[in-house]
Amino acid sequence: MSSGNLHLSRRRLALVLGAVVVILAAVNVANRFGPPGTGLVAGPLVALVLVLLGRRAGLTWHDLGLSRSTLLPGLKWAIGSVAVVAVVYAIGAAVPFTRPAFQDVRYHLHLSAALLTAFVVVPLGTVLLEEVAFRGVLLGLVNRHRGAVWASVTSSVLFGLWHILPSLRLNSANEAVGSAFGTGVTGQFLAVAGAVGFTALAGLLLCELRRRSGSLLATAALHWATNGLGLLITAGLATVRFS
Repeated sequence: MSSGNLHLSRRRLALVLGAVVVILAAVNVANRFGPPGTGLVAGPLVALVLVLLGRRAGLTWHDLGLSRSTLLPGLKWAIGSVAVVAVVYAIGAAVPFTRPAFQDVRYHLHLSAALLTAFVVVPLGTVLLEEVAFRGVLLGLVNRHRGAVWASVTSSVLFGLWHILPSLRLNSANEAVGSAFGTGVTGQFLAVAGAVGFTALAGLLLCELRRRSGSLLATAALHWATNGLGLLITAGLATVRFS
């Protein structure tokens, strides 16, 4: 590649990455401070915009994790991922020492609300956008220009930073987190920092799953399982606890 083409490639990468980050930042703020249901509407629309942006930048369907050729492997990984999370969560909820991790006042919901949140709000308002953005467009863009290692690190760091705003109440809402870090300002800072670090590491795991399966179906299933199944267990434990 000539120096001119290399410069053009770098400039294009920077412009597209910048556009994706700005879009995601705007959505993150809107989800935090906008009216209820903002994410449920914005998530699918922004995911579509990001896919079109990625395609415009030269990414193939395989680069985006949306190739039909990887659908079956992705489905196999998806089923296995959900099964593993279900087993781990069931054990965690059954053991008294780890049960407080599932005691989160944000998800003390009635059965109908818990089911709606787990099977509609989480997949459409959270998983769809985050997987398309972080394991689809961002991973595909950086992987094409800088390779797999840079792609995974960049995607995962941004994924961690994405969780700053959603984690601001974590230490006051989650019993285990509040006990570990405290409920004051210092505890809030530590809880947010911990959430960013944890989700960045989770992002690395999801990037590796995306690499192995070749499909966003696998990462979306694992992502949904960690959120959706956790929510259902939390709501179920709250119902039993306060009944």
